[in-house]
Amino acid sequence: MVLKIEGLVKNYGDVKALDGLDLEVKQGQVYGFLGPNGAGKSTTILSTLGLIYPQHGRIELVGLEVFRDGKYSEDSLVEVKRKVGYMPEHATLWDFLTPMQTLDIIGEAFGIPGRERRKRAEELLKLLNLWEVRDKKVGKFSKGMRQRLLLAQSLVNDPELLILDEPMTGLDPSGIAEFKDIIKDLNREGKTVFFSSHILAHVEEICDTVGIIVKGRLIAEDRLETIKREFLRKAGYIIILETNKPISFEGTGWKATPLGEKKYRIAAPDDIREELHDFVASQGAKILTMQVKEPSLEEIFLKIVE
Repeated sequence: MVLKIEGLVKNYGDVKALDGLDLEVKQGQVYGFLGPNGAGKSTTILSTLGLIYPQHGRIELVGLEVFRDGKYSEDSLVEVKRKVGYMPEHATLWDFLTPMQTLDIIGEAFGIPGRERRKRAEELLKLLNLWEVRDKKVGKFSKGMRQRLLLAQSLVNDPELLILDEPMTGLDPSGIAEFKDIIKDLNREGKTVFFSSHILAHVEEICDTVGIIVKGRLIAEDRLETIKREFLRKAGYIIILETNKPISFEGTGWKATPLGEKKYRIAAPDDIREELHDFVASQGAKILTMQVKEPSLEEIFLKIVE
């Protein structure tokens, strides 16, 4: 387990930011941490990294217990931070430095020898398409370039776990697409990615596992396909059916809505695709196309939050 949180509680006065949060991130996952603004996403991340103090609970990070019931283990935190990369939602860069100088300072802070950190900086700047501007002052960078440099900073120590807090905020569509590809590539190279966002489309496209947090509690956590399957089981199935001639659904108990002369939208409590084959054949017709309309992550999310 790369990250394990048990019963985490964080209060700000009378406001309960985390209410007994349980969460697990396994090796090799791209874990989408999803929730509305104010749900507790950033509080979870800051607690995990020892940047704020929760009141209760337990946190295990890359195999070491770093927090238990109001107390951090400083030795464990120092050790695990060598194996974790963090890209915060709001971060300040040194505008008067170049990307090479920026990464050199970060590498030095990790104790990486000079020759090795220069090599690492070159690798990262090429990976993130910043090599051509390696000697340009960061203050002249666009939003997308700054975000890529922040990601490069989080990768200087070659971490096992990469924690990204709303990394695509403020990017234009091309920047978002580029960032998604970079995250996918990092995962293929073996990085575990914990990715926080309130934008559902980003999570759905790049994450294999999803956790949904609402009011400080994790109310759903599983592989995305499993969450969708469970949602279908509870909410019912929507099947789009097209036949070679009109058919009647009278007496079936299925709610069939015509979408055309020979096309139908069928709502049923279960997966009735096998039954539909026999039913259509009994009316002397043939199925041309049939598909289950899967819910989007947005539909699932809105239903869960309700």
